Amino acid sequence: MEACLSAHFVSRTLRGLGFEPRIIPAIYVKPFIKGQKNDYNDAEAIAEAALRPNLPTVPEKSQDQLDLQALHRVRSRLVSRRTASINQIRAFLIEQGITVRKGLRALKNSFEIILEERRAEISPRMRMILIGLYGDWLWLDDRIDTVSKEIEEISRTEENCVNVMTVPGIGPMISTAMVAAIGTGEAFDRGRDFAAWVGLVPRQYSTGGRTILGRISKRGSRYLRMLFVQAAKVIMMRASRWPDFSFGEWLIRASERMHRNKLAVALANKLARVAWSVLRHKTAFDVPRDEVAVGI
Repeated sequence: MEACLSAHFVSRTLRGLGFEPRIIPAIYVKPFIKGQKNDYNDAEAIAEAALRPNLPTVPEKSQDQLDLQALHRVRSRLVSRRTASINQIRAFLIEQGITVRKGLRALKNSFEIILEERRAEISPRMRMILIGLYGDWLWLDDRIDTVSKEIEEISRTEENCVNVMTVPGIGPMISTAMVAAIGTGEAFDRGRDFAAWVGLVPRQYSTGGRTILGRISKRGSRYLRMLFVQAAKVIMMRASRWPDFSFGEWLIRASERMHRNKLAVALANKLARVAWSVLRHKTAFDVPRDEVAVGI
């Protein structure tokens, strides 16, 4: 089957009937499609792709994984809506000649003061619009906190998540997102394969025996890639803790020759590979939890 919204449900159903289903990523099926897109051509393309001996397949997700993945997707959507509401409040204030310094906290602390002190400059209708947007913001904050607490609760009870959270910089969000996306990591042969799937390896354009490496590929899971880069930046903020990590010496040497953004991606790549190893081998990282940086 081609990977789609219902693929995992159909796969479990077929497996229960005695079949051995395989889920094929859509990116590997598309080159086999001949002619225009229709059900017959799609089925023929999937059948041809399935005959390839080295074709990667998508591991079947359990219901628990799908539930956890849904929580992350809901939280991501809520965060995006909150950001949109905040940006709209700022835009409307700027149209009234009122600017607020950067930062979510700065706007929240000064919002009511602005409405009170600039009452003469803001029309009654615009005032009601801003108050409505601020109410949406507060409601979204509550919803995000509720979903985040549920994710954190799962991370404390799931053994795989507990092991992954022993890695520096990794907390409930990354650990649960990893488990939801790849289960125990058996779909990858090595940590580099997982880092490549996340999109944290150089884009390769090699020909004629000449190796050309460019920027990161940004393929695969954009959400996990964002979380790993954020975790890397959290670690980089606490340079005094670097010697406590097993990769601290590497991080110190890399910081001397790399730009800060490039270092963040390189560290994110290392965290992804370490996290996969911990998840796959069901072991804790070599640094005690009370000695690592606060994770995401």
